Amino acid sequence: MISKIIAEDLIHKVQKELNKAEKIVIVVHVGPDGDAMGSSLALWHYLMTIEKEPVVIVPTAFPNFLKWMPGSENVMVYEEKKEACEQIISNAELIFTLDFNVPNRLAKMETVIMNATAPKILVDHHLHPGDYAKVTISYPEISSTSELIFRLICRLGDFSKINLACAECIYTGMMTDTGAFTYNSNKPEIYTIINELIKLGVDKDDIYRRVFNNYSADRMRLMGYALYKKMKVYPEYKAALITLSLSELKEFNFQNGDAEGLVNMPLSIDGVLFSVFMREDSDKIKISLRSQGTFPANKVSADLFNGGGHLNAAGGESYTTLEQAIEKFESALPDYKDFL
Repeated sequence: MISKIIAEDLIHKVQKELNKAEKIVIVVHVGPDGDAMGSSLALWHYLMTIEKEPVVIVPTAFPNFLKWMPGSENVMVYEEKKEACEQIISNAELIFTLDFNVPNRLAKMETVIMNATAPKILVDHHLHPGDYAKVTISYPEISSTSELIFRLICRLGDFSKINLACAECIYTGMMTDTGAFTYNSNKPEIYTIINELIKLGVDKDDIYRRVFNNYSADRMRLMGYALYKKMKVYPEYKAALITLSLSELKEFNFQNGDAEGLVNMPLSIDGVLFSVFMREDSDKIKISLRSQGTFPANKVSADLFNGGGHLNAAGGESYTTLEQAIEKFESALPDYKDFL
């Protein structure tokens, strides 16, 4: 039995908006990950079954290892087809914003989405949701936005409309946002949902292989280099840091998604409870933080890098040089010793 997490009044509001809309746009955050793509494509498949006209638009390209997902060939990338995407957004009658809490996570798409006249429905599991949406479905205690989409469809009375393609997308999002169910995944209902998805035909072993065993040789070499040459361990703080500069990324022909999972690797080291990965981008430093136990990765992210997230998985960014970001992190480590 799955509990009715989503409030009844929210279900009624979503149903009311769905009843009025035919042309529906689904958007996710910049740099879409497995949960962003899983939740958006799952919703896309569901909306197709109830004879709506959904379009998934992402701000930037998603990783190659997610392009096997059913429906992914129909996803539009804003930075590649700006005018076409803006036309679709302007004509939308309803907009779902998935897997982000505040509009600036849309990057260059933020203005066009916020200026759109269509009502917006936010579905997300991150802390501190913004107040831009007409309907806000925000439950940070839930493992992933994909799990929330499953719950939403069921609460709408449409479990029977979850086809295999939809189920595969939901499972992919849940799996990737919990590190293959290695963190933020202790609640029994997660496995009740997985059981239902498997009954629908999901091959969880095949999905794992498609996502985690689908990388390039360059990506493997990058991982080896990062761990051998660029990982620094701070035993007194039970922490580790990996950094990669733009020039190093270019040396290994970096492609979107090639660094996926790298931040988790130092947590395999005995005694390391907190891991940070800094990747230099063209205009900022992208920062991923992971932890084990009760160490608050989200607090460190919020304190140091204008970020946030969950207790054991968070993200942030810095508009300094890579060296300055490293120095800030190292200088602050003593401040978090009491959390160890």
